[in-house]
Amino acid sequence: MPDSFLSSEEYDEQAHQLYNSGDYEGALRMLKEGLSLYPNSVDLCVGMGYARLAREEFAWARTAFERALVLDPGHEDAMVGLGEALLRFGERDRALRLFGDVERMGYVDDVELMLTVGRALYREEMYAEARDVFARAAASFPDNAEAAASMGYCLHRLGDELGASRQIRRALRLDPDLHEARIYRGHLLYDRGDWEGALREFERVPPVEHWDPIAVWRIMELKRALWHMEEGDARLRPWLDRLRILESIDDPIDRMLAEIEAVANGRPLFPIDPSQLELFQGTSEDEPGDLHIVRTSDGVVHRGSWNHIVRKMQIDAGFGHETLLQYMRRVAEGWHERYGVEIPFQDPESFVRAAVEHRLLFLEDDL
Repeated sequence: MPDSFLSSEEYDEQAHQLYNSGDYEGALRMLKEGLSLYPNSVDLCVGMGYARLAREEFAWARTAFERALVLDPGHEDAMVGLGEALLRFGERDRALRLFGDVERMGYVDDVELMLTVGRALYREEMYAEARDVFARAAASFPDNAEAAASMGYCLHRLGDELGASRQIRRALRLDPDLHEARIYRGHLLYDRGDWEGALREFERVPPVEHWDPIAVWRIMELKRALWHMEEGDARLRPWLDRLRILESIDDPIDRMLAEIEAVANGRPLFPIDPSQLELFQGTSEDEPGDLHIVRTSDGVVHRGSWNHIVRKMQIDAGFGHETLLQYMRRVAEGWHERYGVEIPFQDPESFVRAAVEHRLLFLEDDL
């Protein structure tokens, strides 16, 4: 009579397949079942840790990786996983020691492991450390496009535009279908003012492979500007359809956390729609001091409350699909990259006043 139970290796393999397909819940169930039968399986413990990381259950992930290292103190995947979990708790020094130990054990020749380390550091905005890891990976594997592209992303974050462009171009020569790198290059060209080059790079990625709504908006914006397309042009339809799909993908957890943060800071997350401001005129909350005139660097003048002004800037820029908070954050990050200034984006008034202080906007209150 055949054994009704799977082996630990079979549990690990099936969980791995579920994980790779994005079914983290299914992978977790498979791993729990496997560990109930094989509690001393290091691979199942490591798999549990990575499934927990994918679900952002960092405390549970840390426990799983620590359990794996009790069973096998030199398990490289468990060491890297624990290092990533520790980064989430701010324990950077201990995480860096673990990553260093893995490299000293000779796993610098494991490109996937090194990419995992670099990405963990990148997510925590440790760009210099991530760059060094990606650089060693790229040196050991000069034909690996992802290592070259990842080093380019770090260089861009560190302000080295020339080096970033060189590495991303190199990555695309190695793998022309590395869509993430091509879209990143499109953004670099867009920010540089090379509209034709940006559109060319964006369009080389099929609509179904676009996961960045900003890139899709920029494609439509550039097509209208460069090709003089009208709103209903059939050539815009594939991109408009893709944008609708991306906008329908909403993470309720992110929205809930944003709402909690907004309420904790004493402000609403979603301001009154400027198109409905007339419904509220004449109330006791409308004061003359709430009306302002702001001129952009392009000479466009906006009048109204702080919320109304920023909302008009957002719509004029073609990003009306975003929340106000998302728009202000994106613009603030762009100003930081280009000019090195810190602009708060938590509320419209602070956002505009800081931009005025740095002469990115101009306040002309004369009402």
